[in-house]
Amino acid sequence: MTAYADLQKLAERARSGDFRVPRPALWNVPMDRAAARPAAVLLLFGALDTVPAASGKPLVSADLDLLLVERAATLSAHPGQIAFPGGGVDPGDASVLAAALREAEEETGLDPSGVEILGVLPDVPVPVSNFIVTPVLGWWARQTPVDVVDFGESAQVFRVPVRDLLDPDNRVTATLTRSGRTYRGPAFTVNGVVVWGFTAGIITHVFDELGWSVPWNEGREIPAPI
Repeated sequence: MTAYADLQKLAERARSGDFRVPRPALWNVPMDRAAARPAAVLLLFGALDTVPAASGKPLVSADLDLLLVERAATLSAHPGQIAFPGGGVDPGDASVLAAALREAEEETGLDPSGVEILGVLPDVPVPVSNFIVTPVLGWWARQTPVDVVDFGESAQVFRVPVRDLLDPDNRVTATLTRSGRTYRGPAFTVNGVVVWGFTAGIITHVFDELGWSVPWNEGREIPAPI
């Protein structure tokens, strides 16, 4: 089965209700869902571009990559963090799908007509930012150039090879201590940055559900880069 077929099958599972996104302990705080704002992020996979993977390990889906952005360090919310393209659903957006594509175009310059939407994953409540986030699963049907559109919003836009994300040498556990409690979550060290938090949690769970993950040392810990 190809990576594209694996992703299609995952989208079908989500449509049938046979898919759940676990909530990290850090997110298990009271949240008024009625007052929360809807948001959408785009998980855009595609055939590996001209930038090869740094890892040479023979891993599943080696010729695949995922689009990510590094948020500008000057932003008031989640500065400097690695994220999927996306953001809040605006009143003019026809749907969460439209919102995900609009935000991705605004942040990365991609052409939305080249993106095939495979489906949506279950909504994820994110109390820290008061969003209910819908992950939208997409595929590069026709690849177009991407880059930073507004440096006030993003520091960089990059397509990270899935091989590098799966490489156990690039997997760590990020720790965050708040109010005397230490929280731990999966993270990735790729492209000179650390992918952690919401983004790393979604990537990890999707890889696990796709059957792509390989064992890694969860005892190797680093402080979350906040």
